[in-house]
Amino acid sequence: MTMLGLLTDPTFVGFLSASMRLAIPIMLAALGGLLAERSGVLNIGLEGMMLVGAFVGFVAAYATGHLMVGVASAVLAGIAAGLILGVYTITLGANQVVVGIALNLLAIGITSFFYRLIFGAGTERPRIDAFVPLDLGSLADIPFIGPLLFRQDALAYVALGLVLVTWFVMAKTRFGLDVRAVGEHPEAAETLGVNVHGIRYFAIGLSGALAALGGAFLSLSATGVFIDGMTAGRGYIALAILILGRRHAVGVLLASLLFGAADALQLRAQILPTGVPFQFLLMLPYVLTIIVLAGFVGRGGAPAALGVPFRRGRSNKE
Repeated sequence: MTMLGLLTDPTFVGFLSASMRLAIPIMLAALGGLLAERSGVLNIGLEGMMLVGAFVGFVAAYATGHLMVGVASAVLAGIAAGLILGVYTITLGANQVVVGIALNLLAIGITSFFYRLIFGAGTERPRIDAFVPLDLGSLADIPFIGPLLFRQDALAYVALGLVLVTWFVMAKTRFGLDVRAVGEHPEAAETLGVNVHGIRYFAIGLSGALAALGGAFLSLSATGVFIDGMTAGRGYIALAILILGRRHAVGVLLASLLFGAADALQLRAQILPTGVPFQFLLMLPYVLTIIVLAGFVGRGGAPAALGVPFRRGRSNKE
């Protein structure tokens, strides 16, 4: 098969489109993690924030019949989850890893309980009409680029736009400079008049919003339903994405596409007569995560004060 034949093959075209679609929720969560970590807060709670976003977004869209209401509700719920995490990690100085894991476990229980409270415990799951891909005409037929970029829905394009916004904010604005300052040396930032706690709260709130938007993508765009634990570890994969992407917005996008491609590959491999048990194929994205977290790319430029509580008037290392 020629290169042009491969690029126009329906199976390969579908693979490219699915790679981008599967990368979006992980990418959004990783962008949220980027903001939090650059400010010095280790947000292990990305998984729980995604799950809350998926649940609240679905319930709001189902109740109102408007997908954008679901998106807005999910973002607000993510901000609330981020601020709750901030109270414990920023104000109270609790262990950020422990609090993040507790938030993840709490999200699993809360979403499962309230789903059954609202919709009952029947086997038939309620559905909504999910976002559909936009019709961009001949752009979708461009080899390689078309299925990758021009066969997505509106929420996917919002997510891609947020990559550029995050890069610009972090690299070109005063707020981005303040975020990086409090993540590297909060004491020095405080002496220059930067409100360390205020910047960290703002960053963790944005982190929750982006992670919840990633979760909302799963229920409002990818599936049209809510399923218990539907994030399936994507919040933890987002932490690996941060390392692989060197905590840079563009790096996060490229690393997310790698994991999205691995996920799309295992889905398609399950229907091929490979003879490989599907359980092993399901492991592919997670094995890739383990390889990254095992130190394949090191710390990836982690901020010096990452995970260290800041207390005004005292050394950050006390």
